[in-house]
Amino acid sequence: MPLSTHLFDYPLPPELIAQVPARKRDESRLLVVDRTARTLTHSRFGDIGRYLQPGDRLFRNNASVIPARLSGVRPTGGKVECFLLAPAGDPQLWRCLLRPARKLDPGAKFAEPTGAFQAEVIAREEAGAALVRFTTPHFPSILDAAERCGEVPLPPYIARADDTHRAADRIRYQTVYAHPARTVAAAAPTAGLHFTTELLAALEKNHVHPFDLTLHVGLGTFRPISTPTVEEHPIHREIYEIPASTQEALFTPSSSVQVAEAVQGFRAYPRTHHEALISAPLPSPGRRIAVGTTSVRSIEDYLEKTASPLPGPYVGDSALFIYPPRAFRGVDALITNFHLPRSTLLCLVAAFLAPGSTAGIGWLREIYAEAIARRYRFLSYGDAMLIL
Repeated sequence: MPLSTHLFDYPLPPELIAQVPARKRDESRLLVVDRTARTLTHSRFGDIGRYLQPGDRLFRNNASVIPARLSGVRPTGGKVECFLLAPAGDPQLWRCLLRPARKLDPGAKFAEPTGAFQAEVIAREEAGAALVRFTTPHFPSILDAAERCGEVPLPPYIARADDTHRAADRIRYQTVYAHPARTVAAAAPTAGLHFTTELLAALEKNHVHPFDLTLHVGLGTFRPISTPTVEEHPIHREIYEIPASTQEALFTPSSSVQVAEAVQGFRAYPRTHHEALISAPLPSPGRRIAVGTTSVRSIEDYLEKTASPLPGPYVGDSALFIYPPRAFRGVDALITNFHLPRSTLLCLVAAFLAPGSTAGIGWLREIYAEAIARRYRFLSYGDAMLIL
């Protein structure tokens, strides 16, 4: 029987939508959900190590957010807002969202006021995006120009009265492990925003090691479900990359993962520590913990399409829509934020609460009601949930 979209709706008080991040990343709150005991525990993200075990593996999205919001001016003097979405086969040709779209037909031109770039609209697309070709006289590419003159593309529900936090957003709307060579995302993998370098080091010391992947997060992640049933919703596509070491960690039995952990320990610590680490008994690999729904989507799509790890990176194009009663192949626990009503991400969390059934839908509504009653902060800059 089709799932009504209303099942994934709930009343979100506007004042609980976080407009700024917590003072420190790991000071955000953490709601711990134990699926076996069916219990909720209220904690702080900095204490997440209490709920993890030696041998657990964190699978995290290391995508870096593009400073994708660009400002330009047309020859007539009219202002243009250009939002970079994804390259279109050429470093200077991009799919973009433009405003005002009705005045920017193919052939229209605009430029950044200080000369960082010139742009020409090449074509319009059915989904509302446009193909735009950039010229950047003073920079190797439009990405380099965006680093200089672009703004962080905060989600539309972050609406502030002033620009007080704009400079801080370039740091805080980015994970501490975002890779500069992976500047591919139009939105941050927000579950990872709570980690600090100190917290990650403490987890590694306890043999909880990270494994990276990259999902090119797009704006489709913010698009609500507008169809009467969940199954009718046209899910967005996203590219992802999984390096060989992460593939091995998803497939590997105990002994190989233990060796990989010892090698990671060698890189992370001084010699005296790594010698002790390798000589001491290492824990068997524990749970596969996805940091964020972006990691879940990449892992599940990858495992649907492959039977064994590849010797090199795997690049996939995912149109996977996860909703109840889906079962999961490669994720044993999940770190996630609190999501928008009627969102595809909410569907994924409901499926994860009770894999293989629809029972997670009702439980999710109870959990969110508890979070609202306890005044948790919601969405990208909000608090987190750990589902074990």
